[in-house]
Amino acid sequence: MTAETATEEVAGEQGIWRIDADRLWDRLMTLACIGATPGGGVDRQALSAEEIASWRTMIDWALSAGLEPSTDAAGNLFIALPGADRDAPPVLAGSHLDSQPGGGRFDGVYGVVAALEVLTTLAGRGVRPPVDIVCVAWMNEEGSRFAPGMMGSEAFAGVRSLEAVRAVRDASGISVADALDALHAAFPSLRRRSLGFPMAAYVEAHIEQGPILEAQECVIGVVTGIQGKKTFDVVIEGERGHAGTLAMVERRDALAAFTRIATALYAEIGGHDDAVKFTIGRLQVEPNAPSVVPERVTLRIDLRHPDNAVLEHLGQRLAALCDSLAAPCQASVTPLVDAPSNGFDPALQQAIAQAAERIGQPHMPILSAAGHDARHMAPLCPSAMIFIPCRDGVSHAEHEWAEPAHVAAGANVLLRVLMPYVGAGA
Repeated sequence: MTAETATEEVAGEQGIWRIDADRLWDRLMTLACIGATPGGGVDRQALSAEEIASWRTMIDWALSAGLEPSTDAAGNLFIALPGADRDAPPVLAGSHLDSQPGGGRFDGVYGVVAALEVLTTLAGRGVRPPVDIVCVAWMNEEGSRFAPGMMGSEAFAGVRSLEAVRAVRDASGISVADALDALHAAFPSLRRRSLGFPMAAYVEAHIEQGPILEAQECVIGVVTGIQGKKTFDVVIEGERGHAGTLAMVERRDALAAFTRIATALYAEIGGHDDAVKFTIGRLQVEPNAPSVVPERVTLRIDLRHPDNAVLEHLGQRLAALCDSLAAPCQASVTPLVDAPSNGFDPALQQAIAQAAERIGQPHMPILSAAGHDARHMAPLCPSAMIFIPCRDGVSHAEHEWAEPAHVAAGANVLLRVLMPYVGAGA
């Protein structure tokens, strides 16, 4: 079947193509068993044995559909429906397979499996598009094992060097370099792609990770952009002392300094306006002993805002507060992530809205409060995101849930959005 014929059939009033909803759901539940947690969630860390197992499953599904798997030096997984011109910039769709330690069954993995389902549907109908249509699973979007996140998409986009990515170590001292090498060793015959190859377009399907779509009774979110994000590592250095003998006035208590800093940050940064999102999400106290004055506190800060000017101002103020309130201790602030707000391609946003209307699903424009790999694709090619609701807006939790009908609807919208590329723009 030619690409033009495929486009005509999918657009016909009586011949709307749809993905196999049961197969899509079954595959999501199969992947949910890899790294399953007792509470019904998933713990599938980046470059772990569980992620390698998920790669094997994805590759088996791909090969059974006649699709072509490959990878790159950053540990991104690509699965291609071959096009007529193998050298032309391909169209990519996907997300990530890694999860938070107590994550859910849909975050990230939904976008990858939805993209694979679209390719499988097209391959099953004998479609050969003009260019490759590629499903991608980006490496380490979550950043829970190796910080910061989005390493695969950042390396691909040239935002972060591969050398810097490989140098990062997890809490056990294992480097990304060693974990990446182990991943590639597990798939020695997998073809290697170059980092940063040109793309014609990128589309990412994802659960919303917020309550708006559910509250508005909308099945499809047309994502207008992603709010900006900064993350920081803060280390407060004091001096260890005996809790029973060291006078209060003589102490350089790192935890006491932290309490002053944290109180000011929550009040001034977190309370700046209704749009700001401020989180101290990780805290480590050393030596963490009941009768010892703490000598060091390490914390991780996550700061987000849709206005880049406000985000920049708050980031500078945050560093100043840490410095001024640490005495008699000392505080060092290390920026980890600096990702400005971005917008998505207007034509692709319109295509998502039209696709939702075509299959009878209510839709609305929505700004993404969470970060996604799509933010790094937006400067490289026309890019967009499709959101579906998640129950109560819950994500990064074991009870994260998306309804099967919504899961299918998002994949069907993705199929329709990709059809003009399949049909050479028809």
